[in-house]
Amino acid sequence: MASANVRIGQQALTVLDVAFRVPCIFIIDAIFNSYYAPGSGWAGTAGKILIRVMGIMVSSVVLVLSQKALFKFYTLFFAVLLGVVAVLINYYAISHIDFYSAYYKAALGFRLLPRNGPTLWLGMAVVQLLFGMGYVVLLNIQSVFAALVVLDVMIPLWGLIIELPVDIRQLIAVASGLALALNTAVCLALKLKWFYYSCRYVYLLVRHMYRIYGLQLLVEDTWKRIRFPDVLRVFWLTRMTAQAIILVYVVKVVRHESGEHSYLTWDVFWDLFSNLIISGCDSTLTVLGMSAVISSIAHYLGLSILAFIGSTEEEDKRLGFVAPVLFFILALQTGLSGLDPEERLVRLSRNMCLLLTAILHFIHGMTDPVLMSLSASHVSSFRRHFPVLLVSLCLFVLPVVLSYTLWHRYALNTWLFAVTAFCVELCLKVVVSLTVYGLFMVDGYYNVLWEKLDDYVYCVRSTGNVIEFVFGVIMFGNGAYTMMFEAGSKIRACMMCLHAYFNIYLQAKNGWKTFINRRTAVKKINSLPEVKGGQLRDIEDVCAICYQEFATSARITPCQHYFHALCLRKWLYIQDTCPMCHQKVYIEEEARDRVPFNNNGYVAPGGDLGQFAEPGGAEAAAAAGMLLVVCLLFC
Repeated sequence: MASANVRIGQQALTVLDVAFRVPCIFIIDAIFNSYYAPGSGWAGTAGKILIRVMGIMVSSVVLVLSQKALFKFYTLFFAVLLGVVAVLINYYAISHIDFYSAYYKAALGFRLLPRNGPTLWLGMAVVQLLFGMGYVVLLNIQSVFAALVVLDVMIPLWGLIIELPVDIRQLIAVASGLALALNTAVCLALKLKWFYYSCRYVYLLVRHMYRIYGLQLLVEDTWKRIRFPDVLRVFWLTRMTAQAIILVYVVKVVRHESGEHSYLTWDVFWDLFSNLIISGCDSTLTVLGMSAVISSIAHYLGLSILAFIGSTEEEDKRLGFVAPVLFFILALQTGLSGLDPEERLVRLSRNMCLLLTAILHFIHGMTDPVLMSLSASHVSSFRRHFPVLLVSLCLFVLPVVLSYTLWHRYALNTWLFAVTAFCVELCLKVVVSLTVYGLFMVDGYYNVLWEKLDDYVYCVRSTGNVIEFVFGVIMFGNGAYTMMFEAGSKIRACMMCLHAYFNIYLQAKNGWKTFINRRTAVKKINSLPEVKGGQLRDIEDVCAICYQEFATSARITPCQHYFHALCLRKWLYIQDTCPMCHQKVYIEEEARDRVPFNNNGYVAPGGDLGQFAEPGGAEAAAAAGMLLVVCLLFC
């Protein structure tokens, strides 16, 4: 029970911590979005700039305060706010309220009840008493001074009972307000020592972390400490909620005045939604807030898919990080917040389509390892295979539906070409994954060593990699055309450089590396003698890699160990030693001419060295030809 209470208390502190930082974002956003009109002369201009800079600095400092300092700041702020409200209520009450009139109408048009004076005075006294006690508690004023402060707040109301003249009552209210302001100034002055030491502590802590850990870790620590994504998320949702309420109220009033009874039709709903989305990305901070909301949606979507397909990989939980970063980069690249409202809506919808295709690609990266694991481990449970196959089917259908819809609504342009290319590439990736999955399932069904399986799998994956590489080159050309003839920017140029490095250069480099590894492995395997027929039956042993018997043939290493050719080739992809004794498997031609013995000084049976150079058959040549084509394309 105690631990539950502690957890609830910590969650409440976390909620308050986030809620208290959100107003700082609102202030900074309002300052940046406010219209700046130069004042008359340099003094007015300098004053306005100084006020804006001071507002941004103070809001930024409050935003990064520690939780304890933040709560202390808001304690003082609410105390000052209560004092100001109490003074304003006193002044307004004695200046505008007639306690003995039959009717009273407030400034906003609401009729104030009750109408009789004593009851109204008693209600005002209770309100002012609560404000005074709250002010005293928040400033932690001692008992004697606390009573004086409460009395100072209540004095103007006593002037109404004894029916003093209006001028005297206003003078008493002003004097009461000045006394309360003086007390507030004294209390805040006494807190300057705490403020100085807090600022000094923060400065020393920041300097210490910067010197030891560097700027990056300092920013990351501050980002996590102030829960900046949560702050941005609450800021954006609060802003959207307030704007939605205002828009719905305005629409309701306008349609009521025009005599229409149906307030919310589909057209009205779409207009409201469009206006909200347009205003939700009209500044850099709102774009960051929308990115934070997208991060939450993508995070829980990724967790749901991982739970559905039964994956436990921690690396696959990064969808909540990848999606918002991509959205923010697209927004910066297209200048989303600086566009006109109608153009902003179109651009946002296009960015969302690109983001959707990227998320689908990431989901395919999550499902592909699970699909390969199930097929390679020969899991026979249909309930285990069905979720992954269903997700794969959705990954194939959704891009097709998206491309079909976009092609029927928009004319061909560079954006539509890019989205279509991403969709086609995703469909091909799914086909490759399902093809490899089918090959492994066939291999598991027959329960016989299929030596050509590795070659088939590599050919399928190589084909997919070739197509992916071609699409990468095409997308680079599409981006270059867009940058030169449509919308060139520094951010787009940087993205093109990153695309050229990661999706073109690294693809070619990895393809060449794979080709070299496989070619070397095939050469090493072909250099080893092969045992078939009667000699194979005399071995009476199993392959030390897969622990299966030798059905058709076996390869003999120079150290006289027997392996399947396929198993040994996979092993040689990793290292060039025998799995059993860790001696060299492959000996160079010139070294073999000089030393016809292995490391143990023993010549293999049938020690004709020509056996070591015997070709491995037509399938090896075909595989080598496919590898050569792949590598030529990658280069």
